[in-house]
Amino acid sequence: MGKADYSTQVLVIGAGAAGSVYAARLAEAGKQVLVVEMGPQWQAEDLVSSQLWARRLKWGGPPVLPGGKDFVAHNSGSGWGTGGAALHHYATWPRLHPEVFRQHSEHGRGRDWPFDYAELAPWYDKVQAFVGVSGDATREPWRGPGAPYPMPPVPVFAQGELLADGFKRLDKTVAPLPLAINTKPYAGRPACLYDGWCDAGCPIGALANPLFTYLPLARRHGTEILHNTAALELLTDRRGRVTGARCVQQGKSLVCSADVVVVAGSIVQTPRLLLASTSAAHPAGLGNRHDRVGRHLSVETMIGTYGLFRQRTDNHLGVNAGQLTYRETFRDPGRDGVDGGLQWQIAPAVKPNDLFGIAATRPDLMGDALHAFIDRGSRHLASMVGFGGCLGRSENRIELTSQRDSAGMPLPRMTHSFTQEARALWDYMARQGKTVMQAAGATEDWTSRMNTGHMVGGTLLGDHPENSVTDGYGRVHEHSNLWLAGGGLIPACNGASPTFTIHALAERGAAELVKNWSDYAANR
Repeated sequence: MGKADYSTQVLVIGAGAAGSVYAARLAEAGKQVLVVEMGPQWQAEDLVSSQLWARRLKWGGPPVLPGGKDFVAHNSGSGWGTGGAALHHYATWPRLHPEVFRQHSEHGRGRDWPFDYAELAPWYDKVQAFVGVSGDATREPWRGPGAPYPMPPVPVFAQGELLADGFKRLDKTVAPLPLAINTKPYAGRPACLYDGWCDAGCPIGALANPLFTYLPLARRHGTEILHNTAALELLTDRRGRVTGARCVQQGKSLVCSADVVVVAGSIVQTPRLLLASTSAAHPAGLGNRHDRVGRHLSVETMIGTYGLFRQRTDNHLGVNAGQLTYRETFRDPGRDGVDGGLQWQIAPAVKPNDLFGIAATRPDLMGDALHAFIDRGSRHLASMVGFGGCLGRSENRIELTSQRDSAGMPLPRMTHSFTQEARALWDYMARQGKTVMQAAGATEDWTSRMNTGHMVGGTLLGDHPENSVTDGYGRVHEHSNLWLAGGGLIPACNGASPTFTIHALAERGAAELVKNWSDYAANR
């Protein structure tokens, strides 16, 4: 390799949730850090409370080609630019249930993690203390051990009170939804206004996103971020050590060399980069000697459940994630053989229209009938959003195609089909959601069709190269100085939003890299 355009100790690819954690902690430890981000630069003053604006924060890069029976709403769940998907996420931050880490041992399904919940619990604690999480751990019977949340829960408005009563009538326990949203001033950021503009980026920073949490820390310690810069391939030397990445910035080719490379892209872009990084020594791509890269995607099912009430619901108040939650674990009693964890997010704030708006709940209505429904729904609609767990399958995968983007990099295909178990869980949730609405006193109730929810997997962590891509810290088995971060490491969420766990895994991985730097870093 000739002279590099940029030379650094740590190259982080992706400025989203996981990449920002690595950048902050490594820079804080005195390492020179360079971040490359495919999307544009966003700053707090750019964020606008607008449904049209919110779309700009979703994925805007090269297309992801669909495959399989159940196409995934990839663009909606991915991010574009500084902060990645964490810039527009709803800040639902539950911890994974302890059984998720021992799922195969306990239920004979899925796979075990290389460590259990107790290993990750202190990292959950560290993240919530740094970022700020609101909730009430004493009211969550499904939560594993750990420190109490540093802030009280968000308020419960009329919509939440109605639906909580429905759950209560069915003898089901609800709890405040744990959220990375300030209910009081915290870490120099103000409290939430409860105006329901979370997915437009929260310009005041009440909702924790990388612009207000880890990236300022990274920048204070000298981190440089190159925006509109796509990594096309990872580079290796004759010994097989990763030496950096070849990138393109607005048509100009760049070479960034580094002692350690941390790939912190989405569950699509990380496998895409690894698979595209071929050489004589690695004909199938980096970390892919056993054909594990891109496989075992786990995509949750998603359902919306709706009801119209005589009472005013004040559904414009609150946050997009919801006010309360109800969860079940993998094999709760009374399921009649239906497996899988689930999570209800109760009473989200909604707008009259757009992607998750009131109008979209009734796609069968047009014209005057739709106008009348929106008018009534704006005052009297209550809703819940449910996520059902789905275990990863080898056939659900990211692979490269013969089509290429404008920079010449192969486009990825995301092949995905739900299992019969996931469909059965969705049917169970549809019945449960309608029952709750009826118990709460709804005069009309209905559900959405089956949609796709949170996405994880593709570059799984594990204890052996034959069944995983990385070790328990995120280090690629075959390359000591190549680390992965993000949702791709997670085998399955089992019905729980993954962002909190993504942060905890990144904190743990970064700490290990700092502690044993000389064991991992390449010698240039």
